[in-house]
Amino acid sequence: MHRRRRTALALSAAFVVAAPLLAACGNEAHPGAAAVVGGDRIEVSALQAEVEDVRSAQEASPEAAQLIKNTGQLNRAKLHGMIFGRILEHAAEKEGVTVSRKEVQDARVAAAQQSGGEEQLAAMFLQQRGVAPDQIDEAVREQVLLTGLARALGADLGTPEGQQKVGAALTAASKELDIDVNPRYGAWDDTKIQLGDYKAPWITQVTKQPEAIQAGA
Repeated sequence: MHRRRRTALALSAAFVVAAPLLAACGNEAHPGAAAVVGGDRIEVSALQAEVEDVRSAQEASPEAAQLIKNTGQLNRAKLHGMIFGRILEHAAEKEGVTVSRKEVQDARVAAAQQSGGEEQLAAMFLQQRGVAPDQIDEAVREQVLLTGLARALGADLGTPEGQQKVGAALTAASKELDIDVNPRYGAWDDTKIQLGDYKAPWITQVTKQPEAIQAGA
């Protein structure tokens, strides 16, 4: 139980491993794109769709005003997540790590049980991570994938050495993807694996996630 929490605490450190900075260049050559990752465009329309999905869920919540107030940078938050998801996918692919639909379903079921049900799980994701109900599967999948990546690397995220190993893999994947962000959203920082000075609040709040997700169970 405590080991799983230490693993979750280690995730933030895994994203700030030292590596040469590679700032993202301007995006004028890619009109209509919020970012280009590994040659694949993240369209502004796709980003806005994710943002609107979250806003709709927030507006339907009894805590709507507070939720909206706490996510003033939602555009950058969602773009950060969309970019990081592609980095994680690339790093995992290099190590031969895949995640099955059943693994995601099992992890979600376990998380819901620990949260007190699907309704409570959805509320937790919306409040702590800015994730709408129909985005939960992808969020769970990424956590399971990250756990699998660490396992493939022989890295224990509960130790500084393990954090460094996973962080180095993510940084390398980020650099290989040559990430180009539209200047309106900032610039991608390969060193910190984040969008400019934006720090996703759920990186520090990940310890509050159900332990089944933390462990990728």
